[in-house]
Amino acid sequence: MEKTIVVALGGNAILEKDPTYEAQKAAVERTAKLLVRLVEKGYKVIITHGNGPQVGNLLLQQIAGDSDKTPALPLDSLGAMTQGSIGYWLSNSLAKYLHRAGIHKDVVPVVTQTVVDRNDRAFSRPTKPIGPFYTEEEVDILNLQNPMFVYQEDSGRGWRRVVPSPRPVRILEIEGIKSLIDAGQIVIAAGGGGVPVVEQDDELVGVEAVIDKDFTAAKLAEQVHADEFLILTSVGNVYLDFGKPTQREITHIDANALNKLIAKKQFAEGSMLPKVTAAKEFVENVPDGKAIITYLDGLEDFIEHGAGTVITRWPESVPAK
Repeated sequence: MEKTIVVALGGNAILEKDPTYEAQKAAVERTAKLLVRLVEKGYKVIITHGNGPQVGNLLLQQIAGDSDKTPALPLDSLGAMTQGSIGYWLSNSLAKYLHRAGIHKDVVPVVTQTVVDRNDRAFSRPTKPIGPFYTEEEVDILNLQNPMFVYQEDSGRGWRRVVPSPRPVRILEIEGIKSLIDAGQIVIAAGGGGVPVVEQDDELVGVEAVIDKDFTAAKLAEQVHADEFLILTSVGNVYLDFGKPTQREITHIDANALNKLIAKKQFAEGSMLPKVTAAKEFVENVPDGKAIITYLDGLEDFIEHGAGTVITRWPESVPAK
């Protein structure tokens, strides 16, 4: 029986240092070539991805071009636009390498809406920085132009707008995604955490927020009841005491043990913490599921040898090193 796997791509899968279209397309090509190996191994594949640099660049373009004739679009629309562009890049590249491998499958990008709770505490405490840096004097002017926006000082580098980062509740298009997977297609969904929407009376309304892509990826994996949830990042394993002389890798860990390490603040916020938390929540909600955190260039090692850090709900026979 084929296993279903949700693959969460880190930012390095799409953008490294060069923000040009050509460089991003080259990074996507490299990523697509690796992902086809999962299809060759018989996995049913759902791909999700980040969009932070892309939506940031698009926001700058919107600000620069804002006028009465061409007003800037809201953040939810920018998220949808980047889902479309990155989905196009990925599907185009995947189709090429699938054809070369003799695999006849369609790749279907889905512009995905993620329902969030309008009462989520994140809406009263925006924390996610977006867009350019400003001086304090510029922020005073911006506050007069739009008093609804919130700005915070960012590590001595200037002031940036911050938006809420609510937790995902459910993926709106999940039944369509399941149907595509059941039909044997490869799906790209929930890019950048999905477009955040709240339920308002009998409609869904987009909101100015950014959902953490790792948490949405975990929710997606949960809702399709994936067998495996693979988070591809910039390191081969999760580490204890990362960056210290006592640093050592974790090969296998269960949810309870991981909870204890999270409580001890072993993982950096904004870096590894959301990834291990998302992995833990997936295995807690899908008891027979398995989460793996490894690096993109190690995908072949994961396929052939099971490389990476494995997170399960129950203890594994192999402990952390």
